[in-house]
Amino acid sequence: MTNTQVPSVRPRAATPAVDASPPSPPRTRGTRLLAALFLAPTVVGIVVFTVVPIVGSVVLSLFHWNVIDSPSFAGMANYREVFTDSTVRVSFLNTLVFMVFAVAAQLLIALSLALTLNGRMPIWLRSVFRSAFFFPLVLSAASISVVMKYLFNQDFGVVNWLIGLVGIAPVPWLTSEHAALATVIIVYVWQQFGFSFLLFIGGLNNIPKEVHEAASLDGATGLRKHLHITLPLLSPTLLVATVVGVINALQVFEQPYVLTNGGPGDSTRTVVMVIYETAFEQLRFGEASAVGVLLFVLIMAVTALQFRLSRRFVHYQ
Repeated sequence: MTNTQVPSVRPRAATPAVDASPPSPPRTRGTRLLAALFLAPTVVGIVVFTVVPIVGSVVLSLFHWNVIDSPSFAGMANYREVFTDSTVRVSFLNTLVFMVFAVAAQLLIALSLALTLNGRMPIWLRSVFRSAFFFPLVLSAASISVVMKYLFNQDFGVVNWLIGLVGIAPVPWLTSEHAALATVIIVYVWQQFGFSFLLFIGGLNNIPKEVHEAASLDGATGLRKHLHITLPLLSPTLLVATVVGVINALQVFEQPYVLTNGGPGDSTRTVVMVIYETAFEQLRFGEASAVGVLLFVLIMAVTALQFRLSRRFVHYQ
């Protein structure tokens, strides 16, 4: 028996996979120019209305200037004067206290109403409530504050008349150091909670219904379901509402200015009120710019802290 020799077969080289997707069109000069034209209005707006005023405020804070005379270089003198001014310190403290209570009340009310309306309710009634809660945000803060000033008047206000029907003595809402700041917070929250409310409504609608159905099958009901299912999935929306609420609260001006003009004493005087009074009433634009720079630093620091803490508490789907 003769041995037949089997010829060796060389393995074929693997052919590279052919990408079936069509090649992307090359970026021509016209395409880049068109993209730049679309971006130009936004970029110009940010530079003109944000970057330039910030840089101008920082530069102006290093000068003494009363509009009438020429600016004179002051260096850090404006900042030293601001740090030693008791009114500025009180205004920063009032603003921080206002921010904590106003943002907490705004988020709590908005979230409670959003959870309530997201339950079983006719669609037409749900739309009515959404429009009613958002309507105050459309109005100007100054006009609302003028109306609220009459409503909370100690002598002839509707609020004291209503509580008088149940035997409660008239409350000095706007003339008491303890009640004035609380009244300003009430007016502010009444107008602003509609924005957070709409954010929460949108966030709740984005939560898959299957998640709640699975939780119900596992026995989760009521408060337990909201704590362990709804809030974790709603945490990105809650972060946005908190950041926007804090930034707006730190810049509050119209409500305390119209309702109490910073009084009684300095109990409701905020940082933006101090900036306005220092610049446009006392014509000390350098000192006002220094206060504005400090407020900007405070807003950036608080916002950075919020995003830092959000790494632990915000859960993305």
